[in-house]
Amino acid sequence: MTAETKKPIPADAAENTMWGGRYTTGPAEIMEKINASIDFDKRMYAQDIGGSKAHCRMLMATGIITQADGEKILSGLDQILGEIEAGQFTFKRALEDIHMNVEARLTEIIGPAAGRLHTARSRNDQVALDVRLWVRDAVDRADVQLADLQSALVERAEEYADAVMPGFTHLQTAQPVTFGHHMMAYVEMFARDRSRLQDARRRMNESPLGAAALAGTSFPIDRHMTAQDLGFDRPMANSLDAVADRDFALDYMAAAAIAAMHLSRLAEEIVIWCSAQFRFVRLSDAFSTGSSIMPQKRNPDAAELVRGKSGRVIGALNTLLIVMKGLPMTYGKDMQEDKEPIFMVRDTLDLCISAMTGMVRDLTANVQSMREATLPGFATATDLADWLVQTLDIPFRDAHHITGRIVKLAEDQGVDISELSLERMQEAEPRITGAVFERLGIDNSVRSRVSYGGTAPDQVRAQAKRWREVLG
Repeated sequence: MTAETKKPIPADAAENTMWGGRYTTGPAEIMEKINASIDFDKRMYAQDIGGSKAHCRMLMATGIITQADGEKILSGLDQILGEIEAGQFTFKRALEDIHMNVEARLTEIIGPAAGRLHTARSRNDQVALDVRLWVRDAVDRADVQLADLQSALVERAEEYADAVMPGFTHLQTAQPVTFGHHMMAYVEMFARDRSRLQDARRRMNESPLGAAALAGTSFPIDRHMTAQDLGFDRPMANSLDAVADRDFALDYMAAAAIAAMHLSRLAEEIVIWCSAQFRFVRLSDAFSTGSSIMPQKRNPDAAELVRGKSGRVIGALNTLLIVMKGLPMTYGKDMQEDKEPIFMVRDTLDLCISAMTGMVRDLTANVQSMREATLPGFATATDLADWLVQTLDIPFRDAHHITGRIVKLAEDQGVDISELSLERMQEAEPRITGAVFERLGIDNSVRSRVSYGGTAPDQVRAQAKRWREVLG
């Protein structure tokens, strides 16, 4: 190491470094840059201060520190919180992270008593606590946002419970459904996302504080007290696991990645539906952009960006999995790389849910275009097969073949099966009667799908009502 990259620590500053007396020279400049995390982990200031206050209250209650020192520490931490929230706090990269920045400022405010705060804890359990608290807050926020998106989808479902549209498989016309039914499908998807987030929250709601560096502590701390103080169900049962674990972050990010995938699927449908070839929905100017060269263009950019940004969330999950996959017990500095992908997931998911909620509330369905799109593609063929089974007692496989022959007749004649004459249908099955036409109309088709969870408008309204009650 050259003189340019190795900095001696001045004698009057040596005792103020976090490493104490072990080191007599400062870090290389590049080491300081790669080691510092304050540029991003300062976002956890509220969690860091909240955890420190809980730790301080426990130290006071157990007699590990005096009431006088404890009160000074709590007062100083409140002052620091106010300074940060007021934008009056100076974060210093030389102090590496949020923990040491807060501790250094606390020392400036209250003097030597600040040094007692770190009794019976390590930065290892401190950062594990901070990240866990931050992720827990992110989970709670995402749950609220997804519930609002569900409410927006329920609103559209009720509005368009009777609006007929093609249901697709392979992006080919399959059977007629309603636009309301399609909206309710995403309500169910996002319900599973919320369930995954809630499951993740239950698993993460254990406190690592008190695990210290990795082995626990010889001080008579009360980990149950700090856990309860911070809203956890219990302290983590193994000190090694407490500082080594980032499963809680992976749980959150995995749930977020699946939610982002669902957002992307809905975004893709909005992109398709807005196209001139479909014209199923229209977004207002608030969620559309134009072209710099083609004045007729109306681009669903908000949906496209949600579709694109979902990749960031999925990629961030992969990033942390790769960081963690080769780490032995317990803590490695690699784990500092958990925060940026976690923060990015929260920010991206937050933005995408908000944008999608706005689009859902903004969109207008083109009921006529959707109805017209159900006409090509023989969307009621399955209704004909069902009629043959129910009315003529024909086994479904035989009914399937008969219907296929009728579809071929209609295709050759260039009409929908509902427009085919009774005589032509009877060429495929002589027992067919005129009653079949009551089943073949598009509206008759969707009304007939009365099974629980089906597309019949009354079923859609029932599901929407149920979800209104669930969502409050």
